[in-house]
Amino acid sequence: MKKRIEVVGAVFTRGDRVLGARRGPGRALPGMWEFPGGKVESGESAEAALIRELHEELRCDATVGDFITTTEYEYDFGTVVLSTYFCTIVSGEPQLTEHQELRWIPVHDLGQVEWAPADIPAVEEIQRVMQ
Repeated sequence: MKKRIEVVGAVFTRGDRVLGARRGPGRALPGMWEFPGGKVESGESAEAALIRELHEELRCDATVGDFITTTEYEYDFGTVVLSTYFCTIVSGEPQLTEHQELRWIPVHDLGQVEWAPADIPAVEEIQRVMQ
């Protein structure tokens, strides 16, 4: 049985745009887009993990809002269990630290970038809710 990896992702919106983060070279799934976030540590709530990861990864502080969805996807390196939430930036502006690119993508263009497979159900739900 493959290792289960619990991760969280933040969906930031500005009007009709959503923040996407492109994975850099030398990492799993290079060049694919994802929602910023990361692994949930042992004993940590999903919300606490998301706040911590956003501070570490984007150098901004955020609040966690409504839950969007949880999806499971089996990659060759393990099974990712991704829970996504709408989030709001409360201080700072997202900065590149781990990703190759950050982009505010119009909702109607979300399907134009190559999302990591675990993120696709969240993308579809966001499009349904925001269009």
